[in-house]
Amino acid sequence: MTKISTLLSAVFLAIGGFLFGYDSGIITSTIGQPEFIKYFSNPNDNTTGGVVSAFQGGAILGTIINIFTGDRLGRKHSVFFGACVSCFGCALQAGSVNMTMLIIGRFIAGIAVGMLTSIVPMYAGEMAESSTRGMMSGLLQWMLSWGYLIAQWLGYGCSYVESSFQWRFPLAFQCFPGLILASGVWFLNESPRWLMEKDRHDEALATLQRLHGDGTPEKDQYIELEFQEIRQTIEAERTSTKITWSSIITKPSWRRRLALGCAVQAFGPLSGVNVINYYGTRIYSSLGIDTHTSLMIIGISGALSIVYCTAGLYLLERVGRIKPLIIGSAGMAAALVCNAAMSQHYSESNSNQLRAMVAMNFVFSFFYTFIGIISWVYPAEIFPVDIRNQGNSITTFTNWSINLIFAQISPTALSNIGFRYFYVFFALNVVAGISYFLFFPETKGKTLEQMDSLFGDHDISEAIKEKATGEAAIEHIE
Repeated sequence: MTKISTLLSAVFLAIGGFLFGYDSGIITSTIGQPEFIKYFSNPNDNTTGGVVSAFQGGAILGTIINIFTGDRLGRKHSVFFGACVSCFGCALQAGSVNMTMLIIGRFIAGIAVGMLTSIVPMYAGEMAESSTRGMMSGLLQWMLSWGYLIAQWLGYGCSYVESSFQWRFPLAFQCFPGLILASGVWFLNESPRWLMEKDRHDEALATLQRLHGDGTPEKDQYIELEFQEIRQTIEAERTSTKITWSSIITKPSWRRRLALGCAVQAFGPLSGVNVINYYGTRIYSSLGIDTHTSLMIIGISGALSIVYCTAGLYLLERVGRIKPLIIGSAGMAAALVCNAAMSQHYSESNSNQLRAMVAMNFVFSFFYTFIGIISWVYPAEIFPVDIRNQGNSITTFTNWSINLIFAQISPTALSNIGFRYFYVFFALNVVAGISYFLFFPETKGKTLEQMDSLFGDHDISEAIKEKATGEAAIEHIE
């Protein structure tokens, strides 16, 4: 069991995921609200896609910023900076008087979420012990689900207000989690591995004791061994590899980690989840379901996602990473192909078929839970500490880049081919499942420092052994 204070730190950090989830949920209801459509003079498909995709464009920039600032600022300061940017962007959206102002506000808020989704899973994972690391990093997805849930029900409630409050207040509400995150991050411990990477060894040891210590001699010994493992791994990496910006590409084992991290992040949006999330009201409208009912259905789905995600976090350290990824991809593919096939024979008079198509979206949401959690956990744990920030930022960049593409093209695709669009995502989920089975090693139970051996960094492993042998010989002589 992890210490309660460390667990609460990870939960607090996951407010960054809440911001992401809340945006996904609130833009779904916002672009479908009658007052929003009337205020902005019935925006066309391209404009609607621009409103949604501006956020993804900003997130891409946020991940790029984090590549250059994440190590320099440290984990705590990066979170604070991202939270402040979020507050500004969200306030701009709520006060929008024209479409340009709204899109700029969403772009700025996207920058913040791009930074936070790059730093939060990594920060939480660096604070955790190996036995709970997956759960603590995966809390980002858990809080994302809470954000999505609250956004949907807030949007549903505001849909009964016949004024611009209908969409302005839900957008303004985004400021609150940003303010909480910016205010509370100063009470957290800095990442011990970042402190170690900056050669602040005494601070790192003290932080490990605060995070993992319980006052017993056994735990003190464990912390000392953990401290030595982190220190020796960092020193061995620096001895065996001249670390530069290009190291992550030129070193084969690191290049493999980058490819796998980018792949698991890419397969998340390639599953089709954000098409369903962002354009849910539009999809249900094509089935003849009114806006109020659509928002209620999406809200129920969001509530169930909390249950799914809680169970997923519980299973993560018991089942591992790879088996749930394979099962999740297969389940999503099955749900999507069922919906696409039924849509080709859809009849408005067949109420049973309508219910079946709605149910398939609920099935899809259940199986996506595994992908959603692990897509944040896996990249945050596979990189060495010296390039962890850059590697995790690049993988998150991949996620947001693909999100941007589908956010922009999906309104047009849904207008032109409807549910047949889901055949594309069916095929991509099949490819994802095969890739997980063939190429992804299991990381459950490994410390962050043991990833070097898992991914074939034998030179680093040998350097650690030689150093340990040398130190043992010196102690023997003394």
